[in-house]
Parts: sequence; C-alpha cells; structure tokens
Amino acid sequence: MDEANVGGARPAQPDCPRCGCCTAPLCEKGRSSVRECAGHAPAASLETVTGCPCSSATTTNTAAWRMARVRVTRLAQEERLTGEAEGVMRLLEAGENGKAAAAPDELVGPLREAGLIQTLQGMPVLTPLGRTYLHAVDEVRAPAVVRVVDVDTVERTVAVEVAAWRTGEAVTVLLDQVVADTELDAAQLPGQWLIADANCDAPDPSRLVLTRFRASAPLPSGWIGGSL
Repeated sequence: MDEANVGGARPAQPDCPRCGCCTAPLCEKGRSSVRECAGHAPAASLETVTGCPCSSATTTNTAAWRMARVRVTRLAQEERLTGEAEGVMRLLEAGENGKAAAAPDELVGPLREAGLIQTLQGMPVLTPLGRTYLHAVDEVRAPAVVRVVDVDTVERTVAVEVAAWRTGEAVTVLLDQVVADTELDAAQLPGQWLIADANCDAPDPSRLVLTRFRASAPLPSGWIGGSL
C-alpha cells in the first residue's frame, strides 16, 4: 500500500515485509513514534494502518511500547488504581481467571480499555502491560544516577547507563521523555549525568523502567556509579 503516491507524482513506496498494512517508510517512522503508524498516515489510509503491529504499544521496543510502560509505572507510583481494580488484576496474576471473570464490568471495562487486561477465549487475562503495572506497585523504585551514553535523533531514543543496575550496559529510553522531564535539548544530553527513578532489581532490560529524569548535582571526582 502506498499512502503517499498521488496521481503518479512519485514512485510507489515498498510495502512493509512484516505487517502487510503499511509501506516500509511508514512503519519505519511509526516504530519510533508514540503516535504509531496511524499518527503519520493520511486520512484515507487511517483505517487500514490503525493497530499496525510494527508500531503498536504491544510490540516490544517500539516507541509506543516504551511510553506505555512509563505511563503505567507512573500510574502505579503516583495515582494507583482502586483496590477493587487491583484486586481483579491480582486474581489474574494468580491464575484465578474464573474469579476475575465474575467481577463487574465497571471494574473490568476500564482495565481492558487501559490495556492492562484483555479477553481471550471469553476469559480475562493479564497483559504484559498489566504485569508492568503490578511490578511497579511491588518493586522498590528509588533515585539512581544515570549517564547519557548516546542520543539518536532519528529514532528518537537515548542510550543510558544505570550504574546501580548494571555497570557498562546501556538501555534505551525515549528521547522525548528525557527532554520533557529535564528541559534539556537533545544536543545537550550526550555525556550528561542525570537522576531517574528506577527499579534496579529488574532482572533484565525489558523489566527496567526509568521515570522522572532530572538533572544531577555535580558528582564527586572519581565516582564510578550507584544509587542515591
């Protein structure tokens, strides 16, 4: 599908080999945008490309996926769902899907709309995003010193090291998140020392979620890493 070739004004764009609903350039743009492919498509193609898996919040390492994890982590830390809603999620976490299915729709509906649960074969199940929410409730989150290793302004990402998690291993976060939190320009970020709230007990990069980036005070000479 070519979303931009109007009247033969320019050559048709190649189809994306992974999804079948978008062109390759559209998916390349959608993967690095929290607006996903649908946010960059013309109105005539909107219905076709909405929900494209190449840019979806349910697809690991897309911009929308990263932002969704930040969003639910902040929800868990700063606002929290009601105890009843969390109770439904705990039932699903424990495999008590039948009991959760008996919960009133006013509890289940908002959880489904938020992407925290889904319905499979007529039964509610916890989504990976729902598990991220519960992890954020249960895990210890604390300020940690973060060093900006690299900035990719095309992919809109930042590679950072969190020494209190794993020294020397960079993880990827959203450039727009860091810029919005710190009010620093992208050009100012490389080499910067920042502070972010982190779950440094995370077993792997897919479980590590960084939130609330802010400027760090000057670090002691010879400092090698750690949490504050």
